[in-house]
Amino acid sequence: MNPGTALILSYFPDLSETQLAQFDRLEELYTDWNSKINVISRKDMDQFYIHHVLHSLGIAKVMKFQPGTKVLDIGTGGGFPGIPLAILFPDTHFHMVDSIGKKITVVKDVAKQLKLANVEAQQARAEELVRKYDFVISRAVTRMINFYPWVKGKIKKEDFNEFQNGILYLKGGDVDEEMEELDKSYITYHLSDYFKEDFFETKKVVYMPWEDKR
Repeated sequence: MNPGTALILSYFPDLSETQLAQFDRLEELYTDWNSKINVISRKDMDQFYIHHVLHSLGIAKVMKFQPGTKVLDIGTGGGFPGIPLAILFPDTHFHMVDSIGKKITVVKDVAKQLKLANVEAQQARAEELVRKYDFVISRAVTRMINFYPWVKGKIKKEDFNEFQNGILYLKGGDVDEEMEELDKSYITYHLSDYFKEDFFETKKVVYMPWEDKR
């Protein structure tokens, strides 16, 4: 087990052998892809498990997806936060989209190598999608006032998770200032409450229940 996987295990102690093996392979797969195309910044690869994998799993500290939950990951890039969450929640379906084709190629390959049957990757713009989901997740692809319209009409009415269906957004910096532009209800979870690494001091998960489900 590499040190990054050991770190994840310390925060998520119920991982199966399969999940541990999948987390273990992530670094090798992304290092290989990064040598071909720039999926993750080179300096970030040194902190791959903290900056990308554990950061993505911050959503799991806030929300435990029930089996059968359908999640849309908008602007997934090379597969974050979707891939780490798909490993953690094998009974949840993740539809991961990005407008850049080569990044989706990476997601498809990583999902195939790890045998993640619950991942669907597609090159698309969020506003083109017509399906409905229980939750939309993202890692700060844009300001929420821009992001919110992309999600309109994509959230299911029926809730069966602990939280009402909505958006789970990984964000750094001043969340309140940005959210005030939108004037919607939201809850901020500080990742420094869950993870002790310095990186998480300013990192948050913003949960926005979807009020307009027409």
